[in-house]
Amino acid sequence: MSEPIRSDVIIVGGGIMGAATAFFLAKRGRSVALIERGLIGQQASGTNFGNVRRQGRFLPQLPLANRSRAIWGRLGELLGEDAEFLASGHIRVAYAEDMIGVMETYARDARAYDLELEMLSGNALRDRFPFLGPEVRGGSYSPHDGHANPRLAAPAFGRAAARAGAQIFENTEIVQVEKDGAGFRVESASGQVFRAPVLMISAGAWANRLSAQFGEPVAVVAHGPQMAVTEPVPYAIEPVIGVSSTNVAEGLYLRQVKRGNIVFGGGGRGPADTETRRATVEPMFTLRKIEQIARVVPALSRLSIIRVWSGIEGYPPDELPIIGPSAKVDGLHYAFGFSGHGFQLGPGVGDVMAELIDTGQTSTPIEAFSIRRFLQPGA
Repeated sequence: MSEPIRSDVIIVGGGIMGAATAFFLAKRGRSVALIERGLIGQQASGTNFGNVRRQGRFLPQLPLANRSRAIWGRLGELLGEDAEFLASGHIRVAYAEDMIGVMETYARDARAYDLELEMLSGNALRDRFPFLGPEVRGGSYSPHDGHANPRLAAPAFGRAAARAGAQIFENTEIVQVEKDGAGFRVESASGQVFRAPVLMISAGAWANRLSAQFGEPVAVVAHGPQMAVTEPVPYAIEPVIGVSSTNVAEGLYLRQVKRGNIVFGGGGRGPADTETRRATVEPMFTLRKIEQIARVVPALSRLSIIRVWSGIEGYPPDELPIIGPSAKVDGLHYAFGFSGHGFQLGPGVGDVMAELIDTGQTSTPIEAFSIRRFLQPGA
């Protein structure tokens, strides 16, 4: 049997959370083994919409989102690749007056978290963004949010981590994860053994299976985003647009890339299976979104769709992520359960987790996302 692969930290799961953590740990001089069952960024990190937004998030998540946004703006400098990040601005629009009231309250409360949002009435919003339809009653505008290409971001972090000294193991299936003395032992299906004093689990919709082995189960449910992209048309829509509504059928988000294509999603979640590793696109979701696109941007109502897709995202019961140390096992850390909202947070989560693992603390509050909230009393 070959000698174990030893490092300071083992990371199981090579989405944007794991890849970013590996990068920032390597930059701190820590040795890292990043283990991914498939390819870096292949699952939810590569199949999402690509939103780099802060507005609309759970308010206590905003310090982390702000930290992450600062990193997005420096990707080219940090990684040598920018993952097509554009600080295009982000608009949340509404059709109903009561929803505008909710957005106004959020904008007021978000100021305490250093997020300034501009509220605009329907006419003022259309004066600024004339492509919006007449049903839009108002909205909030975040000028420094934007979007990026999810197919590029996690792999860029993975390549940069490798250049910084991290060991990357793709197509490596894990069959055993255990606490072994003062550290952790991880074994792959091919018999490779990894050892480290610190383990981080960032395996997306599959992470709860590993956390349960350490006595910290989380009832994560898998869902699939319903995504599509149109043929290219002349570039005219700079900001990302999202529709806020209590009616799931009205839910929509869209963005135009510089090549001219319109990427869109929303309107509900589809089925996803963690056993077969397959997520399904439901045709009715796509047809419903076409109708909603015509409401928010009438000029896009007659475009041809050239591709649809989905992915597997993990949703804890409260749809908030699990970030931080284990409540039971020394040296164990988690970053999973991002419920379809993790892409923007990825660089910040990686920076925070590297800081936490390296120093034992973090300057950004993450207590609200502790796995402790799912433990039974007395457990």
